[in-house]
Amino acid sequence: MACRAVCLLVVFAALMRERSVTRAATALHLSQGAAGAALGRLRKLFDDELFTRTRTGIEPTPRAVELARRIEPALGLIHGAVTDQDRFDPATAKCTFTLGMSDDLEAVLLPRLPAATADLPGIRIAVRQATRNTVAGMVDRGEIDFGIATAPAHGPDHRTRTLFTSGHSRLFNPRLLPLATPLGLEDFLAHPHLLISYDGRRGIVDDLLQARGLDRRVIASTTHFGGAALHLATVPVLAMAPAHAATVYADALGLTVAEPPLPMPEYVVSAIWHAAATDDPGQLWFRNLACAHRAYRTRHGRLLSKVQSGMR
Repeated sequence: MACRAVCLLVVFAALMRERSVTRAATALHLSQGAAGAALGRLRKLFDDELFTRTRTGIEPTPRAVELARRIEPALGLIHGAVTDQDRFDPATAKCTFTLGMSDDLEAVLLPRLPAATADLPGIRIAVRQATRNTVAGMVDRGEIDFGIATAPAHGPDHRTRTLFTSGHSRLFNPRLLPLATPLGLEDFLAHPHLLISYDGRRGIVDDLLQARGLDRRVIASTTHFGGAALHLATVPVLAMAPAHAATVYADALGLTVAEPPLPMPEYVVSAIWHAAATDDPGQLWFRNLACAHRAYRTRHGRLLSKVQSGMR
């Protein structure tokens, strides 16, 4: 009876990880019928549906999530022993790792990943666009292996790790706007602005200005920081960008980085992944690679908080 229960938990672990009966069966070298039968026995054992069908696969019920959280360490060990995935050798592995993040973080993090994996012919890095509001769902659905976002929304079946703190910088083209730095509030308000905002209507700068009874002239908006930086090459406008990406854009496009003329809040950037992947050797290797210990510099060379090592 104990052996049978362990076998069922192995299937449960695969279903939680793969979010698909077919993929779970493949991972465990079982037929789809055998995996489906095991799911039926699991449902009877725990008196719960455990997984419900969706358009993209299956999703765990609250009962399944709670079970996974309680027996997560044991499930990880069982899965590794059964599938022989308790070891990971990047030199011989053939796999694609998918990371979710916004384009400003991609500008800072992605360039060094291909260089780090250049001598690993079987490793491929893929990046998908993700925000703090979408990254957790993408992790849950298996669309990404893990994500990096500003204060990502997360639940009890997620794990997070603070990477660094950042702030805001003002970008402009000195050939089109020959402004002196530091940029004063009068000059800031005297020139047109390019807004980067998810809804295209207003940003944090507008809220701060409104609190002072002030307003700025926004002539256009976009949802992507990288696109806004490219527009500055030909348009005489000011644009706000995350401090960690501003120097990247400035160096690449010959732009000037300036401190905002009013106090701006800092924010935390974190990694997020599913609890079931915490001890997976391949996932752990990738998380440590993508979030390797390094320092990010602001526009005036001041060090931001360093990325923490040890992603367990």
